Parts: sequence; C-alpha cells; structure tokens
Amino acid sequence: MKYVGAHVSAAGGVQNAPLNAKAIGATAFALFTKNQRRWVAKPLEAATIAAFRENLAAVGIAPEHVLPHDSYLINLGHPEAEGLAKSRTAFLDEMRRCAELGLVTLNFHPGSHLRQISEEECLRRVADSINWALERSRGVTAVIENTAGQGSNVGHRFEHLAAIIARVDDKSRVGVCLDTCHSLAAGYDLRTRSGCQAVFAEFDRVVGFNYLRGMHLNDAKSELGSRVDRHANLGQGRLGLEVFRYLMNDPRFDDIPLILETIDETRWAEEISMLYGLVEGS
Repeated sequence: MKYVGAHVSAAGGVQNAPLNAKAIGATAFALFTKNQRRWVAKPLEAATIAAFRENLAAVGIAPEHVLPHDSYLINLGHPEAEGLAKSRTAFLDEMRRCAELGLVTLNFHPGSHLRQISEEECLRRVADSINWALERSRGVTAVIENTAGQGSNVGHRFEHLAAIIARVDDKSRVGVCLDTCHSLAAGYDLRTRSGCQAVFAEFDRVVGFNYLRGMHLNDAKSELGSRVDRHANLGQGRLGLEVFRYLMNDPRFDDIPLILETIDETRWAEEISMLYGLVEGS
C-alpha cells in the first residue's frame, strides 16, 4: 500500500501537523519538530507531546509514515570543529524530540565540505556524526536524503550514500530518503520508465532497497545534471509524470512515506489525489 502526504505546517505547535495532514487527504506527512532556521528550541512540553500523539492516532497515521526533517542549519560533515560540534548537538536534540513524539525516523541532508576538506573526509565526518548521535539516542533511525549536489554539498551520488552507510556501526538505524527532484539535478534520469528502471536498479546495486525509508516526490525546475535544487509542482517541471506513475505502481515503494515538497501547497490535496489516481486499476 502507498502512503502519500506532504511536508505540512506545524505552526502553533507540532500537535497541529497531523490535523493539517488529514485536511489534505494525506496518509503520511513530514514536519519540522522545531523552527528549522534556529539552532536552539525550547523543549517540547508534556501537553504538546500528548496532544501530538493523540492527534496522530485520531487521524489514523502510523508513526512509521511520518518523516520529520531536521534543521537546514545542521551540517554533519562540517570541516571546522566548532561547527561540527554545534551541528551534532542540534542533530541529537532533534533525534530526541522525535523519540519524545513517538516517531521513528529523522530525515536530514548529509552535509557540506564548504571547499575546506575533501569529499571523502566530509563523508567520513557525516558517518562519524551519525554514530555519535545514535550512541546517545534510542529508537530513531537516521535517514540520509540524497542531494542535488548544489554548491559543496555531498550526498548527490548513490556512492556517497553507500560510503556513509558503510561507516555507520548500527546499520539497523540508518536509512535513505530519495528526492526525485534532487535525483534529476544530480544526473539520474527519471523522465522515462526505462530511465526509472535503470536508476533504481543502480540504487539497489550501490545502496540497496533495504535502506529505503522514504521518498520526496517533487518535479524539478532545473535540468538533468544541473546540480541545482529547484522544486516544481508535479507535471510542471522537467521530470513530467512518468516517474510518479512508476513509483505508485512499484511495490518496492510500498509502506514508506511518500512526501510532497512541491512549491504550491494549495495544490497538495489535488496532487495527493492525482498520485493515487496513477495507480493502475484504481
């Protein structure tokens, strides 16, 4: 079964996110558990935690189908000691917030070398950061999102994801989220069915579908291989709809959160309905 949703607002408190997801017909969702543009947030209050859990149960969405996203400030591959320590502390706090809410994953962009260290060293630091956080937390899986490769970001090649995972000690608590827009921008051609077959065969060979914990479903304003991260609404970018038809009919993408991050949130309910309409025989 497919579980489709969007990255919904948590304005007014994280307890509102499940209700916002339900309002657009979602069966999965993503959220920020704190302000994504600040390093520090006050701890979650017991009443907020209880309300989130109650609302999640009320809308019938399982914790496994929620894919929280960490702060954009965090860089687990930071080349400088101070920046790395600050990022690790913030990441651990977000892992613990997820655990308090009863959630089981935390999605994150792996990091950036800022052109100060090698790509290999940056990937090693990301893996070391994951190990550091996993040792100090319980129950939450660190989910690495592939990137477009913009600037000095790592994670745009499947080999990068595999290199990070290879260095993680507890492989039961590490996974991957693939973003369709990022994939195209990184040079993975998902515009046709044959392209999807080739790309996902490569992903399975290099990383493995056993690590796939979620997908971000976005069309792309940018060209194939541009390494520019620019999302578009479904059917309004360079990808077209074939990749989304492929995903909605391939059982390898069952039972994981499939999350829209498209740019016009007023179309999310329509896009969710459209995605379910792509299921053959529906």
